[in-house]
Amino acid sequence: MTSTLYDVAILGSGPVGCALALSLAHVAPQPDRIVLMGPQLAPRPEGTSLDPRALALNQGSRRWLEDLGAWPAHAADILTVHVSQAGHLGRTLIDQSELDTPRLGSVVAYDDLLETLHHAVADSGVTRILEHPPRPRPGTPVSLTRADGSLLQAPLALLSDGVRPEGIARGYDQHAVLATVRAQTPIPGRAFERFTRTGPLALLPHPAATDLYNVVWCVSPARAQTLKALQAAEFNHALQTAFGNRLGALQRVSDCHTFPLSLHAGPSLQGIGVVAVGNAAQTLHPVAGQGLNLGLRDAAQLTYAVAPWLTNPGEPIQPALEHYARQRRLDRSVTLSLTDVLPRVFATENPLQRHTCGLALCALDLLPVLRKPLARQLMQGQRL
Repeated sequence: MTSTLYDVAILGSGPVGCALALSLAHVAPQPDRIVLMGPQLAPRPEGTSLDPRALALNQGSRRWLEDLGAWPAHAADILTVHVSQAGHLGRTLIDQSELDTPRLGSVVAYDDLLETLHHAVADSGVTRILEHPPRPRPGTPVSLTRADGSLLQAPLALLSDGVRPEGIARGYDQHAVLATVRAQTPIPGRAFERFTRTGPLALLPHPAATDLYNVVWCVSPARAQTLKALQAAEFNHALQTAFGNRLGALQRVSDCHTFPLSLHAGPSLQGIGVVAVGNAAQTLHPVAGQGLNLGLRDAAQLTYAVAPWLTNPGEPIQPALEHYARQRRLDRSVTLSLTDVLPRVFATENPLQRHTCGLALCALDLLPVLRKPLARQLMQGQRL
């Protein structure tokens, strides 16, 4: 059996895996000794309908991707976030001006981001293996058996394949409905998070045009299938009823997509020489758009932790990985708790609890001392 030895094997070529490969390539003396395993980028689907899949990246993630030379050409800035609760008083407005930042975040098309990252990786010197990555066997070194039976080994294997981690698990009995809509009276740079009794409803600025918005609508699984099957006019009416008239008339201009929502989180360390990042470490509810941002912070901090080892890969790697796992606990814990609690607290039939949530929104709006820490966590998380 033939065997190939690398310094680092990255298993999964989604956004987090590609960003991690780029980041490590920037600090590695020999980028070609980093291997990124994952299938070739699929061609974009043809058709006239806009793709509703979009990603809200906070300002911290944007700055990091810009530094890596992997920021897409088209993005829609988020300057303010309007948070409200359907059927109750109370709202808060988070504005970039009070945080001394040019923007709170940006919205990019998923396909644009992934394509930009893949092109950057192709120019980075990182070795690419265009096949689905196998599961690693922890050890010194870590071993992976490829599809042709050959053996790949590396002291460090990084799981970024999106396979759900084992550990904490929670189902929300919600599906997310994705669509793109055109607004009659758009508000440039403003994103909306509206809490309804079925789950959060977000409208995010769309990178393709200033009057377009990405819809992420969390509802029961049965309601999601009903919404997906509706004709555009019926969908528009249902969305208008749930969201209100802040943007005037809303018209769907894309197909609908749905996916189930759940929380899964496991340990960062998966054995000797094996670390999970991104969705391989945690999958979150999409409220507040924190999932990919948390994964990118995983990648940034992991790069910082293993950079000294990359200059001397003959040294043991496990102490650096254990230090990394300890450093990530606070950020992971805060973000997981926030995204887990918010959709469950607001999606309630209890009138007292709903009134309390409304009062909390009022307090956030009136008291910057409460609002700013929350805004900074959403904008950049817990960073080095």
